[in-house]
Amino acid sequence: MELPDKVAAVSRMQGYIGGHIGGEITLDALSRAAGYSKYYAARIFKELTGRTPFEAVRALRLTRAAQTLRDAGGKVVDTALDNGFDSHDGFTRAFARQFGITPRRYGRETPPVSYFIQYPVEAYYTLKEGGEPMPKELISRTMTVTAAERPARKLILKRARKAKAADGYLVIAEELGCEWEGQMNSIPESYHGAAGLTLPPGLIIPGTTDAAVGTEVPLDYGKPVPEGFEVVELPPCTMLYFQGAPFEDENDFSEAIGILWELMNAYDPALYGWEYAPELAPYCNFGAAARTGARMARPVKRREK
Repeated sequence: MELPDKVAAVSRMQGYIGGHIGGEITLDALSRAAGYSKYYAARIFKELTGRTPFEAVRALRLTRAAQTLRDAGGKVVDTALDNGFDSHDGFTRAFARQFGITPRRYGRETPPVSYFIQYPVEAYYTLKEGGEPMPKELISRTMTVTAAERPARKLILKRARKAKAADGYLVIAEELGCEWEGQMNSIPESYHGAAGLTLPPGLIIPGTTDAAVGTEVPLDYGKPVPEGFEVVELPPCTMLYFQGAPFEDENDFSEAIGILWELMNAYDPALYGWEYAPELAPYCNFGAAARTGARMARPVKRREK
């Protein structure tokens, strides 16, 4: 079986899992989505994602449970039942194995943990093979721009030592790993969630490049940060937030980011009294999701007259 056929089958299984994560998911249903036998569907899923289908389902459900405990609190047993676990004890053991902390303690302290993100396998292998993603639905070439005042704040970041910002996501992920996105998205105090960062010269230290990943948090944030991360302070500034149009298929995220890049590069902030001020803060790439579109941000300051 050729790799493109495997990728398409696993992509269909991922889509089924994402659409039915709140209900019952069976191997029969996944094999029908894949178009292959149960044994073969399970085998190629693990081959391309590193997890069995039900390891992915459990990791997604545990992440949903962690998000509930972080954002809404509530009883651990209710959270367990709402996310497909039939006992408090079983849920607690699974949660502790996944995140290294009990659900009760996590609900109280909400430290950064590694939320599981199901990356679209079709988009990943397209980029890995050096191809251009082909959107299944036309992505609108529209963009909204919003200015927001950011106070003095902290930046939690992990620096690259070899990869550069211009090298792209896969090269940076090869050096820094993929867990950072789930870790940064788990921080409830984060202003905007996980972001790929292009650092200005003033934030680059010897032995590192302009590439980093991280998130911004309030100045009084004092929780421990994940291993390999550090904290720096940023001055107050104005950020221009660029947001692209929503799209249909999660596999088209790379195309959506590329379109927003083009639109952002064609945008002239001087027409609205701004100029880019990279010395004030990193440029942020928040990635793209079908529901929200691609998102990016750049620091600006008022133009001198």
